[in-house]
Amino acid sequence: MIKPLRIEEIKYLAHRLAMDTMGWDEPIPEFETRYPNVLESCIATPFQRFAQRTLYAGLTGKGSALFYLLIKNHPFQNGNKRLAIASLFIFLYKNDKWLKVDNKELYNLAIWVAQSPPLARDQVLIVVTNFIKKYLNNF
Repeated sequence: MIKPLRIEEIKYLAHRLAMDTMGWDEPIPEFETRYPNVLESCIATPFQRFAQRTLYAGLTGKGSALFYLLIKNHPFQNGNKRLAIASLFIFLYKNDKWLKVDNKELYNLAIWVAQSPPLARDQVLIVVTNFIKKYLNNF
């Protein structure tokens, strides 16, 4: 069974990790300043079902949806790409996986997702899923 992320894990792990290691020139605001219910939606959507079928298949499908939604839905005032990266790592770690990828390549993917048009959502999710599959390792 695939383990989802919880709000507390994003607050205490992903948010702290992003603040401590990816602050750069643009600080990440405090967790409490997030937009109400947007983060909750981002972490619940990858696990949605319709007509007894999951909408996002497997760990990589759910991980790519999580990554995409955290970037595109802007649950935070700033730092959404960095938080999406940190959250993806925490999500994979919870499920005994890891990405062995160059940091710059992963950040470039996050920028590309952020710049993608909303109508290209399905195609972007395919690219992100394939990216995760390419670099996914057992932890």
